[in-house]
This record gives sequence, structure tokens and C-alpha cells, in this order.
Amino acid sequence: MRAGDGVAFGLLALAVGIPGWSQSLDAAFPKQIEAGSAFSVELPGSGEGTLYLVGPGQVLRRTVRLGETTEFPAGSLYNAGHYVAFLLGQASPTTEFDVIATKNPAEMSFLANPSRLPVSQRDGISGAVYIFDSYRNLIASQIPVQFQLVTPTGTNQMRSTEARYGVASVEFDSTSEQGADKFIASAGNVSSTRVIRQVSGDPCGIKMSAAQVGKNVQLSTEPLKDCSGNAVPDGTVVTFTQTYGGCESTVDVPMKRGIAEVQMPSHPGATITVASGVVLGNQIRWEK
Repeated sequence: MRAGDGVAFGLLALAVGIPGWSQSLDAAFPKQIEAGSAFSVELPGSGEGTLYLVGPGQVLRRTVRLGETTEFPAGSLYNAGHYVAFLLGQASPTTEFDVIATKNPAEMSFLANPSRLPVSQRDGISGAVYIFDSYRNLIASQIPVQFQLVTPTGTNQMRSTEARYGVASVEFDSTSEQGADKFIASAGNVSSTRVIRQVSGDPCGIKMSAAQVGKNVQLSTEPLKDCSGNAVPDGTVVTFTQTYGGCESTVDVPMKRGIAEVQMPSHPGATITVASGVVLGNQIRWEK
């Protein structure tokens, strides 16, 4: 229960308990009032009365002259929701009306996921926005929303949609370029930006060479790149495996400066393979 709700229910219970309950306020109040807007009502009857407006998180009390126009300045009612108006006095009438959010976006909550992912992932990036007016009411009416995904080199993906019941969502493929992409959502004059870091994918292939160095064999890969041509980051683990005479030895090597290299004991007739994750490279039959 919000602050003020207990007061609201207590006042409403008091009004219900008064004899002479009627619906004569219906004509005085509009059925909808935009949050924060000024409005006026002409209350029935004569003399003086006390008017209460009870809604979500708001209770207004006014001493009014019945039969005359009562003005409510801008900002009087600002929380969207269903309201009850009742007049404590001679007849104690009541009516109900709605306060609705404005149609002008003032704030948005932008959720983007994930913050980091490999390049070229289908529907890998998702975003959702919740749009609010200047009074922090969720705007339920349809609002045009634009999403953009901009790479460091300026390549731009763009999608236009509409927010319904306050929310709009989108999915993008991650691009083929590694780097920090800007994920931008905008509605009206309001925009919000998140950063999506795209990293290279798995190596597209591994090419290894071998050379005799003393009693060892020197194994080196060519620079590793993913299938979009992005350099695979240093630290990626490359596994060298040597099989000989029914024995097998394996060495895991982190990439440095774009390549992986290691020395292993030289065994004539050995078979040497290389891999990184599920990606296999070429195989060498070592005869020296």
C-alpha cells in the first residue's frame, strides 16, 4: 500500500456511510484528465462543502462553494490511475474518473543485454525501453521508438517500432566488427545509450608450422582471426598435441601478439595437431 492509501480508504469509508449517496457529480468531472493539466469543475448544490479527490498516492481536499466553478491549477493531479471524487455536505455525492499519463516522453529506462558478446551472433543483442512522462507515469499510449546500433567505424543498424503499454523491445544481430558499439534508444526528444562490447569469435581456422630447434621442435601458428577477419584476442588458449609410440603429450599455450608458439621434444614419426576450443588446425607428421 502506498503512502496516503490508508487515508484515502478511510475517507471513502466515511463518505459511504453518509445517507443521501447519489451520482450527481458525474456531470461535473471529465472522465479523463491528463496528468499535471489544469482543470475546473462546477459542483452541484448550494452553500459550502468539502471536496475530496482520492487516487493512487494522492488525496486532495478542497473547501468549495457549491454551484460555482472550482479551479484546479496545473500539477494538482499528477499520479496516473483511477480516482474517486466525493463531496462531504448536504447530499454527499460521488463520481469516478481517470488520470492518464501525458503523451510526451520525458524519461526512459533502457535495458540492454548482453554487455559483451562475440561478433556475428544472430539476434544476439536485445533491448527494451520503458517510457515515462515528466511525472514518472508509464505512458500507456502508442509512442514511436527508434533503436540504433552503431559500430566504432560508423556502420549503423536501425529499427523503428512503437511502444505499447509503456514498453518497446528489439533484437539485433551482433555485427562483424569487434569493438564498443553504441546501442541507442530514442522516443520524442528523449534518448538513452548503452555500450555493447563485441569481441572476436572463435578462430576460423588454425595454420601451424614446425621447425627443428636443437633437440626440440618449434611449433608456431599464423596470426589467428575469426571468420569475419577480426584478430582473436591475446590470452586465447591454443592446444598443441604430440602423439608418438603410443604416448601423447599436450601443451596449452595462451596466445601472445596474435600467435601461439611452443617448443616440444622432437620425436621422429610423431603426429602433431593444434586446436583452440572446438576449432581444429592442420596436422603435421614430424619425420626429423
